[in-house]
Amino acid sequence: MSDTKQLAKTTRTHRKLHRIFGTWLLIFFLLMAATGFLLGWKKHSGGLILPKTERGVSSNLEDWLSYDSLNRLAREALVAHFNDNRSAALDRIDARPDKGIVKFVFKHHFTEIQLDATTGRVLAVNQRTSDIIEQIHDGSILDFLFSTSDGQIKLAYTSIVGIGLSTLSITGFFLWFNPRRIRKHKESGDWNA
Repeated sequence: MSDTKQLAKTTRTHRKLHRIFGTWLLIFFLLMAATGFLLGWKKHSGGLILPKTERGVSSNLEDWLSYDSLNRLAREALVAHFNDNRSAALDRIDARPDKGIVKFVFKHHFTEIQLDATTGRVLAVNQRTSDIIEQIHDGSILDFLFSTSDGQIKLAYTSIVGIGLSTLSITGFFLWFNPRRIRKHKESGDWNA
């Protein structure tokens, strides 16, 4: 088989792989593109995606209350703000020394409570839409909904999408490059039909 015929056969194989992966993963790619776009704009959304970080009275850490005291105040604010039995299990504590605040983000729901780190006053109670979008983006929203133990769904999702995107990139390159090589063979007289 001539080089040109082999290139044409390889190109057909690449086209088939490209079509299969593109078709099966289209929804995932569109979802990742849309959520990636939103995450890119989160700090410029006017508080719609990422809640605005408030300001406390002091950025001097020596003036701050202990994390234990702030945690107790955040739990009290959670109970006072919501009439349901929301879990007070913490996911993380986000301290912002330059702004004098501490954010308490909860594990089993997308709520954040911002406290003045010096006075303990509740500055804001927000829904963290950015966390929801991020979990949709990386597939971990399914781990959250099904309470998986170790992020197995996220791992499978990101592996499938990563392999799919790599395959589309490689096959797409050869769908662009191989016809140029075939044309070059034809023009140079190396075409062996």
